[in-house]
Amino acid sequence: MFPSSRSTAGGESSNATRAFPPAQKRRLDIRDYTAGWVCALPIEYAAAITMLDEEHQDLPRSTNHTNLYTLGRIYKHNVVIVCLPAGRTGLTSATAAAKEMMSKFPKIQFGLLVGVGGGVPTAGADIRLGDVVISQPHGQHGGVIQYDSGKEEVGGFLRTGSLNAPPTVLLNAVSGLRKNHLLGRTTIFDNLAVLMQLPAFAPKGPENDTLFRPDSEHIEGQGCEKCSKDGIVKRDPRPSQNVVIHYGTIASANTVVKNGQKRD
Repeated sequence: MFPSSRSTAGGESSNATRAFPPAQKRRLDIRDYTAGWVCALPIEYAAAITMLDEEHQDLPRSTNHTNLYTLGRIYKHNVVIVCLPAGRTGLTSATAAAKEMMSKFPKIQFGLLVGVGGGVPTAGADIRLGDVVISQPHGQHGGVIQYDSGKEEVGGFLRTGSLNAPPTVLLNAVSGLRKNHLLGRTTIFDNLAVLMQLPAFAPKGPENDTLFRPDSEHIEGQGCEKCSKDGIVKRDPRPSQNVVIHYGTIASANTVVKNGQKRD
């Protein structure tokens, strides 16, 4: 996630520049942008734009390009942000958007996919609502697993193949982020505080973070109000309400998993 680049580089706080008047927006050349950010959903797109220290003018539209971009700066990085078309999520749409972005902005050095996801809490990973997960290589995995890539066999599904690890420049940024976090120099919580001022991103509170057992039956509805309270997992409250940052493997694919037993 891009807040790490600010923290890694020394913890500069630039909240005062976020209310950048539209009339004063700068226009840069397409070759000035070196980082790409892909969002799958509008709520992720809104969060990404909120993290910009400075928003830039739009570039002229190309008739042979369909992406819509938001351009700006985070610390010293000029960033291109793109959101997938409404109702068209998944790996195919993300790949098409990223390829078109790379062809439009030839100097992009690395890209990130940042968004919301479902947590997989375990005894060793106490993941709660609102936590942040940053992928990094672990064991034989590069940081992200495409869990639906493989083949169905008699004994079940066999996952095959693997994804590459992030580029070294990003892994170095993660190391710097972790170092600054341990030294108390990170600005990530300042950045999150700016985001949480918006109603759509206001903290829900630990009382709304309810974890059910994997075998609990979900009753159809927007939430879990109708679900049996017998399936709730009792968890001790955290000593602090701060967001916790986890580092490790992220599972990603075209299939959305909403079944606890299948997830496990």
